[in-house]
Amino acid sequence: MMLALIGLPGAGKTTVGRQLARRLQVPFLDSDQVIEERIGCSIREFFEREGEQAFRDLEEAVIDELTQGGPCVLSTGGGAVLRPVNRQRLRERGRVFYLRSTPDELMRRLRHDRTRPLLQVADPAQRLRELYATRDPLYRETAHYVIETGRPSVATLVNTIVMQLELGAAAAVPDSAAGAAR
Repeated sequence: MMLALIGLPGAGKTTVGRQLARRLQVPFLDSDQVIEERIGCSIREFFEREGEQAFRDLEEAVIDELTQGGPCVLSTGGGAVLRPVNRQRLRERGRVFYLRSTPDELMRRLRHDRTRPLLQVADPAQRLRELYATRDPLYRETAHYVIETGRPSVATLVNTIVMQLELGAAAAVPDSAAGAAR
């Protein structure tokens, strides 16, 4: 089964995803890494040169492709959920975990990171609050499970995800999905 990790930049999708894939003995895929390999430059460079629309088109195609493969752990870019078709494909083709972090937690983790194009602004903390306000409902709509990242270790987060998978924990299903399931 394909497991997808979604969440804001800095939520831990790649770090947790690598460990989770190792634990489950399945391949780890990072949609942003696949995109960079295909375009031959960083996403930041592509974003600056071609714009967000061109990047989102490419991201949509890559997510479509990666969600049709075999069992794996897939880490998505933070904005992958902006397109309804991506939300639908992720949700229908696997199990989706939203690694939820508050803007303050993310700012603490990302304050020295210069690689994330959407955070190269005068007030990155305000930008994270805006991204959270826009994307949190989309992440919740897409996810089968919401995992609060807070301050637990990567190993703890991996264990939490594995337990959710083993239990099929109905309690972790987002409100919108729980309402639809009733």
